[in-house]
Amino acid sequence: MKSIPYNDYYESKLLSIPLFKDLPVNLRCEIIRKLHFKLYEIDKDTIIIEQGSTCCYLYILLEGILEVNIIDANGNEVLIEHIEAPRTFATPHLFQRDNRFPATFKTLNKSVLLTATKDSTFELLSKYPEMLKSFFCISGNCNACTTSRLDVLSRKTIRERVLVYLIKKLKKDSSTIKITHTITQLAEYLNVTRPALSTEFNKMEKEGIIRRKGNNHIELNLKMIRNLYNYCLFE
Repeated sequence: MKSIPYNDYYESKLLSIPLFKDLPVNLRCEIIRKLHFKLYEIDKDTIIIEQGSTCCYLYILLEGILEVNIIDANGNEVLIEHIEAPRTFATPHLFQRDNRFPATFKTLNKSVLLTATKDSTFELLSKYPEMLKSFFCISGNCNACTTSRLDVLSRKTIRERVLVYLIKKLKKDSSTIKITHTITQLAEYLNVTRPALSTEFNKMEKEGIIRRKGNNHIELNLKMIRNLYNYCLFE
């Protein structure tokens, strides 16, 4: 991880993230001038944050993709999500009393990371209500990832867990999703065995509930799902 100079290119990336993009132009520039930060270029497959370490900075990924994993109670590494630039991440932990990271963050390709000091971030949030509002919004979005997995794990059957997971991945006006987990990673995420998950996928495909398209895309038969199941379970 090496320090690199900040320039207009990275400033355009920084100003495009939700924390800043909806603010007036003059206010955005003023805030950036007062934010104390450093910029780093990071190689592929580098762990930048370890689970259990303390959150002391505001983290903004300007280029690249991060893989987020947790070690569960059984010692298994579970893939939680992928973070694609440009965006902030781990914001809810910056000002929490227990501000330890619940996960490990690793680069999947060459990345650029901005780290802003906790003190300068707090000072700006205190001074600019517009920025504070944006900060609360993105922190809520970060928490949604944890809530989403808890919702999945609260389901009793493997099929319900699979369907909740798949439907949560759907984009608006689409019935096809891209799976970013391998079958092993997905089994760990759903807290089921790999053979049981493979068997359930085969059953669902045979029944016409899903259709696998290539190696990493699945099409859902939403009409059948609505008819067979209580659809409100998956909203």
